[in-house]
Amino acid sequence: MSDIYLVDDHAMMRDGLRAVLEGAGHHVVGESDHPTPALADLIRLVPTVLLLDLHLDQRSGFELLEQVQRRKLTTRTIMLTMSAQPRHVAEAMRLGAYGYVLKGSPSREVLDAVDAVSNGRKHLGASVAELAVAGLMNDTPAGQIESLSSREQQVILLVVRGMTSAAIGEQLHLSPKTVESYRSRLMAKLGVSDLPALVRLAIREGLISADDS
Repeated sequence: MSDIYLVDDHAMMRDGLRAVLEGAGHHVVGESDHPTPALADLIRLVPTVLLLDLHLDQRSGFELLEQVQRRKLTTRTIMLTMSAQPRHVAEAMRLGAYGYVLKGSPSREVLDAVDAVSNGRKHLGASVAELAVAGLMNDTPAGQIESLSSREQQVILLVVRGMTSAAIGEQLHLSPKTVESYRSRLMAKLGVSDLPALVRLAIREGLISADDS
């Protein structure tokens, strides 16, 4: 059985996953709702499998996935998310994820993914595999959000959630003036002139869901 770490911003989701996983004999060694403490835990605990949500409260799961790969951690990642966008599946695979499972899948699907990934095998369900192929074969230009730096993506996510420049600066350890500079620059890059247009673009690009706006 495997040692597993959970990253999801919904406590009920983590509780449900823990029950399913431990009921099947796996050991959940830790959990978090934020990439920064999660990375510290992964370095310390070295679990076999990381179950990682894509859309965290104010961050992207891709940030943590990228750090796992950059630091060459042995932990293997399964993305567990609501996003069925082909480009998200393709990006997860590009960044080194071993599996991609859609939330709402049967518990058996999650357990099968964990078993496969624990043994060094990739796991994509039939529908997800089709999404991955579509994302990899799509020859259109990268989404507008992907053209932004990681810091600009952090700022846009907080802006569209309605946070002030002061609040964003406090969270990201930046001055409000620096946040305003990031905001002006990213809006110019994206070709939008006001907040409603920025929110619509963020929803279209899959950065947030319509329910979050």
